[in-house]
Amino acid sequence: MLLKILAALIVIAVVALSAYVRLAPTDVAAWHIPVATTDPATSGPCTDKITIVPKGARVSCLVPGTPAEVLNKLEATALTSARTIRLAGTPEEGRITWEARSFLMGYPDYVTAEAIAAPEGTRLDIFSRQRFGEGDMGVNAARLKDWLSHL
Repeated sequence: MLLKILAALIVIAVVALSAYVRLAPTDVAAWHIPVATTDPATSGPCTDKITIVPKGARVSCLVPGTPAEVLNKLEATALTSARTIRLAGTPEEGRITWEARSFLMGYPDYVTAEAIAAPEGTRLDIFSRQRFGEGDMGVNAARLKDWLSHL
């Protein structure tokens, strides 16, 4: 009998956690933030410049085109990704934040991209990070590599 009660409590806890992860409101102001770093951005394949950081991955690189053109291309790629929506921003503003959810549990990751005009083209800074947990098992770096390969 005690084993059945324990099993039932575990099931209830998993269901409650799943519901919280999927239904917790998103504070857009907490995620749609500046992500550009002071690190110099260099030209060359952006996919080679992805770095793993706590709770996610980031990249800074130089790409051809205007900031709006770069963000429009990135937006087109992002929105073709499964379970991804735009949370805030526009290409004209120079910053966009998307929410991308995992398949099974619906864990949200937040991806913010900023594009700034530079003499060599456009400086693109992207920060992809998880909301819950400590380790993302490389999901955010893989997402950036996929999205950037389409630019």
